[in-house]
Amino acid sequence: MLTDSAQSATPSAEGAVMTPQRLWNRNFLLLWQGQFVSRLGNQVFEIALVLWLKQVTGAATLMGLILMVSSIPALILTPIGGAFADRYSRKKIIVVCDLLSGIVMLSLAALFFFTPDSTQVLIVGVFVVAVVMALLRSFFGPAIGAAIPDMVPPGRIAAANAMGQLSMQVSRFFGQGLGGVLFRVLGAPLMFLIDGLTFLFSAVSEALITIPQRMPERSSRWQDRFAEFRRDLVEGQRYIWRNAGLKWLVLISAMGNFFTAPILLLFPFYVEDYLGATSDWYGFILAAFGVGSLLGFLAVSVMPPSGRLRARMMLLVLFFDAALYGLLVLAQHPWQALAMAILAGATGGFLTVNITALIQMTTPSEIRGRVFGVLTTISGSITPLAMGLSGIIADMTGRNIPLIYLVCSAVLLSLALLITLNRGIRAFLAYEPAATAAANSPSGSPN
Repeated sequence: MLTDSAQSATPSAEGAVMTPQRLWNRNFLLLWQGQFVSRLGNQVFEIALVLWLKQVTGAATLMGLILMVSSIPALILTPIGGAFADRYSRKKIIVVCDLLSGIVMLSLAALFFFTPDSTQVLIVGVFVVAVVMALLRSFFGPAIGAAIPDMVPPGRIAAANAMGQLSMQVSRFFGQGLGGVLFRVLGAPLMFLIDGLTFLFSAVSEALITIPQRMPERSSRWQDRFAEFRRDLVEGQRYIWRNAGLKWLVLISAMGNFFTAPILLLFPFYVEDYLGATSDWYGFILAAFGVGSLLGFLAVSVMPPSGRLRARMMLLVLFFDAALYGLLVLAQHPWQALAMAILAGATGGFLTVNITALIQMTTPSEIRGRVFGVLTTISGSITPLAMGLSGIIADMTGRNIPLIYLVCSAVLLSLALLITLNRGIRAFLAYEPAATAAANSPSGSPN
């Protein structure tokens, strides 16, 4: 069981902290609908970005380098974003980040409309926007992750995460499923415009919510504030390092992300060059990942596993998930790849919801933002390097997609074995809240 002492805090100006009585309360519903719309637009943007880069450059190396360089600043700043989420209004952080994201995307759309033939200028614009969006996510992500457990009943945290992931995957299904077609019909500029408008809608929806939050007292002197801020960053790291199961899970997951990145980055080449399918199929197969994830999220939402059963199921699913990436090379037709994508999405969705809920349940609210920030940085610390190397290796091997996918799958299976053999990780995955454990024990009384 993960325990830690929470620092002293006072109620925020947004009101006293009150425990919600139902999952679909007003605040969670407004947040959910805003996120659903903005995620739908963002999926359209990501499809347009990848297909446009492939269309104008035709090189995996440049695509990988752009994604690598644009993600590095976010990894550095995410722990700072987490500390901000614990010390300042999470609602304001969420609203401002979505508002700025909308403005940035509309600016990119304007650049494409007014300089359609300046390829070098457009590539620079795409790079700048990718960096800015990553920086905004480094503040937005920890604020969302820290806020959700305080917006729903304690026993519904896993369900809330499942519903959040549900909105992501439904938006991915429609956004990516139609993304290839929209790119061919509308083109990148209009797709960037749509994305900008969805972010503005999300900001308006989020401005209407109230997020219960307790924030520590802050000194009026900037020197003291800086010292407090530095202590906050260190506290997030210490919390993770004091919990062996969480620490090793994150470190091994970072290696897993390193070998998952090439599979995702090279997917456009897998679909169009290896399977010989059109760009429409790229969107369809990505949407199939979303459908599978949806099934995984719904399974956790309807019948969330707990305790040792959860741990056993997660370890089994982890092996199956790693194997599926290697099995992609056996596909001879896009329909076969689509079926495998559904299975891979279901396993990934099941793992994501459960791990996120475990971290939220075991981390005190007062330090949850900085813990999520540090976790994001550690788990994704070497992913940018993987993105950069993936494109280079792909071009050096003549885009030998089967070889790259099989090597990555073999490494992921080895990492799954390491997780299974680690006693601390198994204990973390089997965590059960004290109230639930008492209710399930022979001598305990139901709540």
